[in-house]
Amino acid sequence: MLDDFLIRAMLAGLGVAVAAAPLGCFVVWRRMAYFGDATAHAAILGVALSLALSTSVFAGALAVALAMALTVSTLSGRGYAMDTLLGVLAHSALAFGLVAVSFLQGIRLDLDAYLFGDILAVSRTDLAVIWVGVALILALTIWRWSPLLTATLNPDLAYASGIDPKREQLVLTLGLAIVVAVAIKVVGALLIVALLIIPAASARPLARTPESMAVAAAVIGAVSSLAGLRLSFLFDTPSGPTIVCVSAVIFTSTNLVARVLRANA
Repeated sequence: MLDDFLIRAMLAGLGVAVAAAPLGCFVVWRRMAYFGDATAHAAILGVALSLALSTSVFAGALAVALAMALTVSTLSGRGYAMDTLLGVLAHSALAFGLVAVSFLQGIRLDLDAYLFGDILAVSRTDLAVIWVGVALILALTIWRWSPLLTATLNPDLAYASGIDPKREQLVLTLGLAIVVAVAIKVVGALLIVALLIIPAASARPLARTPESMAVAAAVIGAVSSLAGLRLSFLFDTPSGPTIVCVSAVIFTSTNLVARVLRANA
């Protein structure tokens, strides 16, 4: 069954959607879109380093994404404006990554595959790496769900409950770095944040509890992946961007429905 590239692509898309959904909810709640953007952009530098050192692309992207996330978390509390810091680090990391790629000799590299994704080229090994990452993210999220939620809603309440918000921030940072590493082959570094944010933002008007929002985001992400792949196959369009386009249409639809329901209530 896994000999069929479309089956592998569907499984990869479903895996990334399931992994991104709960973390995407925290990104939306904490208004961390630019944080995720900086982490994703840094992954290109990780790809270049991993190819230069002949190591796993997943390992390189994960290491650099995690280093970027930790750097942002550390510097943000030391007098640096968050938006300025993220803008400098995100675009600098992307630029250094693109320059580093140009120095690679004797290596054929389709840069578009890492910028915009190449889900149709997912191999069995890629699929195994993606689902191992999914398992790690789900285990981490389930384990820390309550502390993460408390720290997100009210840091003072978290302190009173014996929860360290900075520690939970590091947990979320680790999860985001893993998502970036597993999703770079599916939607690419430039569109990873869209897959994090749009399904969660689409689920928000429909959900009454944080848990239901995470589940709804996973369903919307899965539908977007499958429908995007189908449309990409039918119209010969880039798969990663098509998946994000479907997510955007669902976001518009759910928000319009929510507004109509509120107006008629």
